[in-house]
Amino acid sequence: MRNASETAAVLGISPWLTPYQLWLLKTGRREQVVNAAMLNGTALEPEARSACELETGHVMQPLVMQDGNYSASLDGITLQGDLIVEIKVPMRGASSSLWQAVEAGDVHGHYGAQIQHQLMVSGATTAHLWVFDGARGLLRTIERDESAMATLRDAWDGFSRFLATDTPPPLLPADTVLREDAAWTEAARAYAKAKQATLVADEALESARQALVALAGHPREEGTGVAVTRYWKAGNVDYKRVVELRGVQ
Repeated sequence: MRNASETAAVLGISPWLTPYQLWLLKTGRREQVVNAAMLNGTALEPEARSACELETGHVMQPLVMQDGNYSASLDGITLQGDLIVEIKVPMRGASSSLWQAVEAGDVHGHYGAQIQHQLMVSGATTAHLWVFDGARGLLRTIERDESAMATLRDAWDGFSRFLATDTPPPLLPADTVLREDAAWTEAARAYAKAKQATLVADEALESARQALVALAGHPREEGTGVAVTRYWKAGNVDYKRVVELRGVQ
């Protein structure tokens, strides 16, 4: 399914997900990670929607819609179906770059792509981007853009070919390649085994060192090819910073 929330990644303009990373998710090679920002947005969405309804006077109903291979999870749509709303609840509220951009009358490109996808699937003519900080909100109106919809459909067609052929899309600098070949697997397992052996050896070495130090009673002792030397180092304390010692000679 071609989801609205994934369109920015398909276009290569998502700040969080590259086309390759999306390909890993959709082919089952990686699992979706739910972060704190997602949980925050989900928790505050009902409250944000109510605040938006008070602001605009429109009753908005959450709805998942599908049009062929395209789908969109709408935060709200009017009964007439002519207006949708996309709700964003940034963790940093009014200090976030999203809030400041919307306040300046701008919309980040990745959000614009998501909303055009939603407009395409829903058939609505207008969308409201509602940015909410938990107490107040900012509203930005976005109109339907047929050329943007054609661009995203072309991008999805290209991305779908990578899925159909199980071929990864071109990598971006932000990508980390997932290696599944036998040579890598063998080398990785050997490294992990050696590292574990090193950790065990380090623990044994420290335990033996402490035992030797405990046995040594003279400043310098040696035996069986091992020497233990005790030495004393002058302290490096800034006594002027110790409040209790101020004024003490």
